[in-house]
Amino acid sequence: MCLAIPGRVESIDPADPTLRMARVRFGGIVKQVSLAYTPEAAVGDYVIVHVGFAISRLNEAEAQRVFEYARQIGELEQLKDGSTAGGAPVR
Repeated sequence: MCLAIPGRVESIDPADPTLRMARVRFGGIVKQVSLAYTPEAAVGDYVIVHVGFAISRLNEAEAQRVFEYARQIGELEQLKDGSTAGGAPVR
């Protein structure tokens, strides 16, 4: 099953503004994510991420509801494996 999951934009790489790559935190996991489809996203925003791309913004309350549901069904554990939401792990 492939999901889109919310994450919080921690930082945006200023090296190439055309690529708009960001460090996004999913609970305790941080991954590199493309903001190409969400040019309005800024540091501190919550975004929905699917296969390594942020596809929309959402508010913090909604993001927290989705995190709680994902915890209940064990989907956040799959992020640690890299099998959900895409994006390269950031170490």
